[in-house]
Amino acid sequence: MTRRPIPADRVFALVVGIEKYAAGPAWDLPGPARDALRFRDWLLARGVRDSHVQLHLAPLPGSVPEVPFRPADHESLRRAFITDLPDRGDEALWVWWGGHGVLDTDDNTRLYTADATLGDRRNIHVESALARLRSDVTPGLGVQMWMVDACRTFDELHRFPQPPPTERLPAGGRVAAHEQILMFAAGRGQRAANDPDRRLGVFSDIVLSALPDEPVPDPQSLFEAVKARMDALQAAGNARQTVDFRLERPGHAHIEQSDPPPPGMTPLGRLIEALMAYPLMSDRDERQTLVNELPAAAVARMPRHLVPRTDVIGIVRTLRKRKDGLYELYDAVRLLDDDAGRSAELKASVQDFMAESGPGM
Repeated sequence: MTRRPIPADRVFALVVGIEKYAAGPAWDLPGPARDALRFRDWLLARGVRDSHVQLHLAPLPGSVPEVPFRPADHESLRRAFITDLPDRGDEALWVWWGGHGVLDTDDNTRLYTADATLGDRRNIHVESALARLRSDVTPGLGVQMWMVDACRTFDELHRFPQPPPTERLPAGGRVAAHEQILMFAAGRGQRAANDPDRRLGVFSDIVLSALPDEPVPDPQSLFEAVKARMDALQAAGNARQTVDFRLERPGHAHIEQSDPPPPGMTPLGRLIEALMAYPLMSDRDERQTLVNELPAAAVARMPRHLVPRTDVIGIVRTLRKRKDGLYELYDAVRLLDDDAGRSAELKASVQDFMAESGPGM
């Protein structure tokens, strides 16, 4: 089905980039605010009015230039979905979201807002937001395109103190009048990769490089372009996520994924390999220098071994018991060897391991 072109002045966008959370530094995520501004720039270059781009950011210090933006807390973003978006009379809507997320026990995606804490994980319930925007409370916005760069790891694997709040956004009466396109950076149970050194999301960067000139592109063509780039990263061993694509329009529904990643090592194995890639890990004295950079309380009872790999495994197993222990290890390794390539893989492997096996993000 070919859709007629939608004029740029009939497009509205909700653009969200959250890098800093009330939960603390362990949740810091360099990149989403910058990606949000890059997407905003793409919209403006396509002719979308600046007043039609509603920007919600929670940037890390110094991560973005001085631009006006709205807060990215739960109250502000809930208001956006409850009031701001349904009241729009435009033809098309973009929702761009970068930040932390999780898949709850009902297989619904929760996107954390900036005021989320470990004890109160405030979030936007994606499925209920979609239901609201396709109900009769949203008479306009006939075409809605979502790009979500966030993890969809299983909530129970993080061992949080309690489940996320149960709030769902209210919807109106069901109608068959809206076209909704949703592209997730990660498939069910997967982590969305982030490049901390380049300060960008891997999925966001791919989408931004694949977007064409029209302000509301053909969704299938966009997905195919994103899929091709993600498959190439997987073939090179640089990606472990599966892009999830969903399209629903009256009388038609379509769900598709990029190719599944090839079988690989466990998150623990990847972390050990990332550490062993550092030359210092093969030298006993340099490993001791590394351990000396770690908090004394963390290493007081740490088992040590003369064999490098066995020693590194013991270091990891000890530090994983601390809330921020593996991030402390990451900082100590970078202090002694700041190679950008090894650093990016180590940070990604720490995030992957934490997402699969421990609390925190």
